[in-house]
Parts: sequence; structure tokens; C-alpha cells
Amino acid sequence: MNKGAIQVICGEGKGKTAAAMGMGIGALTKNKTVIMIQFLKGCPGRDSFDIMKRLEPEMKIFRFEKSDCFFESLSKEQQEEERMNIRNGLNFARKVVSTGECDMLILDEILGLLDQKIIEAEELAKLLQSKVDEMEVILTGKVFQKEMEPYVDSILEINHVKVDNTK
Repeated sequence: MNKGAIQVICGEGKGKTAAAMGMGIGALTKNKTVIMIQFLKGCPGRDSFDIMKRLEPEMKIFRFEKSDCFFESLSKEQQEEERMNIRNGLNFARKVVSTGECDMLILDEILGLLDQKIIEAEELAKLLQSKVDEMEVILTGKVFQKEMEPYVDSILEINHVKVDNTK
């Protein structure tokens, strides 16, 4: 039996979601099933989401949040509503993880839920510990909290490196 890994893609640089999607496409080429659940995607616009949805039905992509604005820019009432939507996404993730519904699960920007104090590290750790052995899980987000280190197998950090375009 193949033991699935838990991988993290984090950092301030751009490309975390793209890297995770690339891993997902790689899994699809091996006839694996892939589910992506996105959190806190906010304002970037529907265009990128619409393009990603073209990968369906091979790669299933879910967003449970309703707002097109970033979480931190919402009013307190809107944030509470979005917290409920995020909880629905987390409950779905728990179901996918515990039942082994796919070969690879991408939890895009789930680390941001820790930053925003929507969930605690213990809740994420419990979710990861409940995964079926064969499943691969990819977590993305800007900040990786050190207390999560015992629960993951590898950490890829993406950093922005300034390029001098004046030469």
C-alpha cells in the first residue's frame, strides 16, 4: 500500500495555488482522482475560478464562501456568515479525508484560516490525522505555523525574489 503524504506549499511569493494545481494535474495524468477545496480566495475575480472549473469533472473544485471580497475587508456580520460557509467547507474536507473520496485533496489557502483565527491548529491537525493512509493532502497558505510541523511530511516555501529589470 502506498502511504499518502501531507505536503505544504507556503510563503509570501505567488504561485502556491498554481503549484498545487500542477501537482493535481500530475496526479490526473496517473489516473488519480483530485478534489480541491478553496478557502479565502476573495476578490481575485471569477475568471481564474472559471478557468479552473474547466478541469472538471477530472478535478473537482469547490468554494463554499459566497463573498467576492477578502475576508478581512468584510463587516463583522459578513465575516460571521462567511465563517459558517467556511465551516461547511471544512466539514466537507473532513468527509473527503475520512472516507478517502479522492486520491489527492488540495486544501487551498487553508493555512489562512489559522492566520484569520477561524480555526485553531489543533482542529487542522485533527483533520490531517483522520486521513486515510493512501490519500495525498496538499495545504497552501502564506504562513506555516511551526506547531503544525509534526503533522506534515514536506514543506515547500515559495518566496518572492525581486528581479532588477533596469539592466
